[in-house]
Amino acid sequence: MKAKLNPSYLILLVILTLGIYSCKGKEAGEHSVESGVSKEDLVRANQFLAGKDMELIKAYVNRRNWEMEYTGTGLGYQIYEYGTGDKVERGRTVTIEYTVSLLDGRVCYSSEEDGPKTFRVGQGGVEAGLEEGIQMLREGDKARFILPPFLAHGLIGDQNRIPSRAVLIYEVEVVKTSSR
Repeated sequence: MKAKLNPSYLILLVILTLGIYSCKGKEAGEHSVESGVSKEDLVRANQFLAGKDMELIKAYVNRRNWEMEYTGTGLGYQIYEYGTGDKVERGRTVTIEYTVSLLDGRVCYSSEEDGPKTFRVGQGGVEAGLEEGIQMLREGDKARFILPPFLAHGLIGDQNRIPSRAVLIYEVEVVKTSSR
């Protein structure tokens, strides 16, 4: 089943795309003669989209009666099982078991299928929202993160299993953290 895009999202996506390419090399705030899109227009469009994303996320969370907290960046998180191991810190290597799904329930990636994910915290290579959330945990913790598109794969998705502008739900367990 294909997801239908809201026409207002498509219009905003076209405006954003035109704005990015037509304003390239111009001074901040200067309008493009071709498109009439300014930096302020793009900021307003991004704020609008981020607001719509948060509405979707909060409605989803409410339907499931989850008790989520939100960081200043908009990352939703819920730690539902606490471990006793070392805290995950920047520069440490962490191994997680995970499931990544969309709001419609479709599973995009999972450690069951793809194997555990190991990465060095603070070195990039994972979604900004996962990087932020994982640093709240310790070895043995189990948590749920909801990443709005701007903390996940943004406008273009991952060009594989995650579509454009997707909200991601991460179910994670920190299996191991080490200084190597």
